[in-house]
Amino acid sequence: MRTYDLSPLMRATVGFDRLASLLDTASRVDEATLGYPPYNIEKTGEETYRITMAVAGFGEADLDVTVQENSLVIKAGKAKPEADKGVRYLHRGIATRAFERRFDLADHIQVTGARLENGILSIDLEREVPEAMKPRSIAIETKGAPKVIENAAA
Repeated sequence: MRTYDLSPLMRATVGFDRLASLLDTASRVDEATLGYPPYNIEKTGEETYRITMAVAGFGEADLDVTVQENSLVIKAGKAKPEADKGVRYLHRGIATRAFERRFDLADHIQVTGARLENGILSIDLEREVPEAMKPRSIAIETKGAPKVIENAAA
């Protein structure tokens, strides 16, 4: 696996240290959880998004979705049920191992809802930019009438 040294980037930029930190954490991939559980990130509208995650084998009580600052954390864990202790599997393809998946959210992204249906966990997100942060146009005023200068042939 390749590692990148981002310290020259951090020295040469002002205000982009969070971006460099995000790139650094994105490059560190845990090989054991690579690709599990599979998920999609969809843009459902102009300012709305949805994270859809396949969580087959987990119920609503087994899942925990939390938002803290700019981080969305989805955890799942399943206690071994009593009925499962005496079962011998010939093939076990449905993974019900515990996982924790983190998503770094951009500024002003709010989680608006989550639902579990047919083994698919859907988390709805919306960008809510405060009025103070939205662009606004400024009127330009002039004092008096503009002066017109005519060109005369010499």
